[in-house]
Amino acid sequence: MKNISISNDIIPVGQFKASLAKYLKDIQVNKNSLIITQNGKPAGVLISPKEFDKLRETKLFIDAISRGLSDSEKGNLLTTNQLKDQLNKHRATKTL
Repeated sequence: MKNISISNDIIPVGQFKASLAKYLKDIQVNKNSLIITQNGKPAGVLISPKEFDKLRETKLFIDAISRGLSDSEKGNLLTTNQLKDQLNKHRATKTL
């Protein structure tokens, strides 16, 4: 995600509504986000679908790492053979 430009990437909701199509195209082309204000305060952020997907994937990855670290701290570990057995069982149910 690109850095936010105060002069270009923060706009009031009225300006956003008046030029919605332009801003939708801009976020696709420039890959920037747009902060929309209402009554002078941030009210929303517009990002491209591609950028949203990247953020979501990053969050899911970080969450998975956190769960793994938590399991490790609790002693919830598998040996290599246990992991292989679980993977083989999982694969067997997928092919049925």
